[in-house]
Amino acid sequence: MNLSGPIDFKPALIGALRHYSLEKFKNDLVAGIVVGIVALPLAIAFGIASGVSPTIGLITAIIGGFIVSACGGSTVQIGGPTGAFIVIVYNIIQNFGLEGLAIATLMAGLILVALGVFKLGTVIKFIPYPIVVGFTAGIALTIFSTQINDFFGLGLRNVPSEFIPKWGMYLSNFGNVDWVTLGVGLASLAIIIVTPMISRRLPGALLAIIIVTAAVALIPGLDVETIGDRFGSLPTDIPQPHGFELNMATINRLLPSAFTIAILGAIESLLSATVADGVTGSRTNSNTELIGQGIANIVVPFFGGIPVTGAIARTMTNITNGGRTPVAGIIHAVVLFLIFLFLMPLINLVPMTCLAAVLIVVSYNMSGWRTIRGIFSNPKSDISVLVLTFLLTVIFDLTIAIEMGLLLAVILFLRRVMENSSIKVYSEKLDVDEGTDTPNHEVLDVAPGVEVYEIDGPFFFGIATKFDEMMRSTLGKKPVVRIIRMRKVPFIDSTAIHNLEILIKSSQEENIHVVLSGVQPNVRHSLEHAHIDRLLPADHICDHITGAVAMANRIAMAAAPAQA
Repeated sequence: MNLSGPIDFKPALIGALRHYSLEKFKNDLVAGIVVGIVALPLAIAFGIASGVSPTIGLITAIIGGFIVSACGGSTVQIGGPTGAFIVIVYNIIQNFGLEGLAIATLMAGLILVALGVFKLGTVIKFIPYPIVVGFTAGIALTIFSTQINDFFGLGLRNVPSEFIPKWGMYLSNFGNVDWVTLGVGLASLAIIIVTPMISRRLPGALLAIIIVTAAVALIPGLDVETIGDRFGSLPTDIPQPHGFELNMATINRLLPSAFTIAILGAIESLLSATVADGVTGSRTNSNTELIGQGIANIVVPFFGGIPVTGAIARTMTNITNGGRTPVAGIIHAVVLFLIFLFLMPLINLVPMTCLAAVLIVVSYNMSGWRTIRGIFSNPKSDISVLVLTFLLTVIFDLTIAIEMGLLLAVILFLRRVMENSSIKVYSEKLDVDEGTDTPNHEVLDVAPGVEVYEIDGPFFFGIATKFDEMMRSTLGKKPVVRIIRMRKVPFIDSTAIHNLEILIKSSQEENIHVVLSGVQPNVRHSLEHAHIDRLLPADHICDHITGAVAMANRIAMAAAPAQA
């Protein structure tokens, strides 16, 4: 990862259009139309579940989907509102209102752009898998919980957003189930489940909405709440861009939520792109993808939209229907825009319980229960991380879960680095080629009074502390020369440099020579930048251990008569 150099912003659309053809356009057209149709019920459902109107869900899918395809780094990524954001968006609206959501989304977009500009796209992919699974499963259960009221027709108002109080209210009101609403919901659920068994190309969610909406409208006695009943007549006018007031107090208050949106969006979009690359054989530019996602999230709040990210289900639908360039994603946005202009009055008739059924299936597909079952056969550390992340997501909120998840990721990374890093001490004999495949090993004689410490792995604060403790615990006869062999040290951090400086100075106070051996160029540059090289004679920084041991032996032998 190189943070220097030009910004890594190369939209996949530009490369795709250089060799575009009529045949590719035909494939993209078909895929774009199909994805647009599939995205329609999801955009509406995600909008409502997030606490905004169906119109906002569609506007987000149109504008966000267009920008992600036009500016992103993936050839097949489809962007829009997703189930992963339902929980965080709903909580932000409850606590800060729609303007607070707009500001948080804008800030999240800026964070995503910064992640891409500083070339951190590849780093985001290193989030441990159990943490991602824990997030996703927790979000799935939370989405399922939010749909119980509409699916069973309980008619509850002011349902608590917290998981445990919410289920407490549900359980105390299950005697108020509306059986007609439940029947319509179950019929919707059956259609969605059965449709893929007939053909995987048929959009089950859309079929359920069409069939159930027509049945409710035409069959007397099916009196269930619809989108129009709850939200009134939906507008068909294109929203005008609007601004909002920004000040430091608002920014400070919403920064944790913005950070959560940004990290969750980055994880989901890059995960979706990685899955797509595995199917198509293409290669997503992770940094460009983050910048594209960031631009989308900067723009949509000005039109009242909610957060945008890459959608795995819609991206896979795009791939399976022949989409191979970002043009398919742009066509998907155009299809949704045409529906918005001409078919919004019909959306008023869609039953709320039908949308609840759509989201129940989404939550089931997100849950990844098979993956969870597989992880439970992994080491206990992975299981603990998964369970902790899941419980934090469900019981508390996604902001805490994201923060703790990232902290766990860092701790796990450090733990694995520590496990794979070691410090070995040699005296009397030293195998120069130990740990290599060289058939004939050179063995050096190490004179009395010479100790060789070999650091194997990154010399960062964890290993630096371990090395310092090892030096302090050496209570025996003090050596004449300490050789620190660093051939396997790929980098060194400020803590290690500081500890090394203290070691050199304290050793020199005790008349102990310190010799550095096999220092790699980038590590040597760091040492020179910190002026560590000025603390040692020039010949005490050796390129190879053979020369270091030869010089140390001479120093030890010269000091032997004086010690005697």
